Amino acid sequence: MAKKHTCLIFIICSLLVIPFSLYSLTLDETLNTLSGVSKGESAQFRWDPLLQNGVFNLGDHFGAFSTAAAKGENGFLVFNNRELFNVPLPYNENGKLEFPENFVITLKDAFTKSFENDSSRFRITTIIIDPGHGGKDPGATARQNINGKMEQVAEKDIVLKSGQILRDLLNQTYPDKKIIMTRDTDIYLTLDQRAEMANAVPVKDNEAVIFISIHVNSSLNANARGYEVWHITSNYRRSLLDSSKHNYSPDITVILNAMMEEEFTTESIILANSILGGLDKEFGSSVPSRGRKANDWFVVRNSRMPAVLVELGFVSNRNDALLMTGDDGLQKLTMALYNGIKNFIGIFER
Repeated sequence: MAKKHTCLIFIICSLLVIPFSLYSLTLDETLNTLSGVSKGESAQFRWDPLLQNGVFNLGDHFGAFSTAAAKGENGFLVFNNRELFNVPLPYNENGKLEFPENFVITLKDAFTKSFENDSSRFRITTIIIDPGHGGKDPGATARQNINGKMEQVAEKDIVLKSGQILRDLLNQTYPDKKIIMTRDTDIYLTLDQRAEMANAVPVKDNEAVIFISIHVNSSLNANARGYEVWHITSNYRRSLLDSSKHNYSPDITVILNAMMEEEFTTESIILANSILGGLDKEFGSSVPSRGRKANDWFVVRNSRMPAVLVELGFVSNRNDALLMTGDDGLQKLTMALYNGIKNFIGIFER
């Protein structure tokens, strides 16, 4: 979700004074009226008795006001810090707030318009986290001296723990998005199953899904270390349009598929750069960046969405292995990954 700016940039929505209505609603009646705007969203009200200011919240939108000194007085309703409505203001009567009908109608219309705009803007609805390997497939392994004891370090364990941390971070920040893990336990999944799981997520117009596959590296060279992010090569061609959902002519299908291919590739590159930026910011020169790379990895090329494959480090390198097996180190790596994804979402949804 795009970050809200707190600066007060007002748009005067109406120069006409909305007439006062003799009819008014109680707080409970007003909340019930506003809660009907969006299914699953309940209106909330906050009140400052000292300043005599109130705020109605519905989802990510809000309307703020100051109470009138007397019944029938007009003033401004401030909506989302961007719009001003000149309306009959709420007032105190016998120690209780009363909300003029036209105030409630104006606020409800503003909420309705905002939710309609939300439904038409581009947004990421689902994030697929794919911890590589699992079960009978340990992935890359190496024996390393961890805290004075020789241990077998396995890729499947590191990436599962990282995926779980990433899932929890994303769930906290984006309660409105689906965060799906291809596996959240030590089970074996085929590459086909992972891609099919991602492609099965339903999306509407102006909605998108992104796919992040988490892995770790290994090398015969024990000095090789660092993180890297992979995306699909620009010359790889695949069928992205679902033929069951359209009846375009073959010529049009080729054109639309090429446009979608270009879009997904570009967005995958931006996602990869954003994740690398998060890792670079977190580690600086303390952990080497191996950069952004292109390859047609199975899960990347078979996922019909922007997709990247992240290599967190090398189990064959002791410094990387210590970083990835330590709670603090893995938390930092995953937090950097999370910050990169969050930055990409902000760019995409703006």
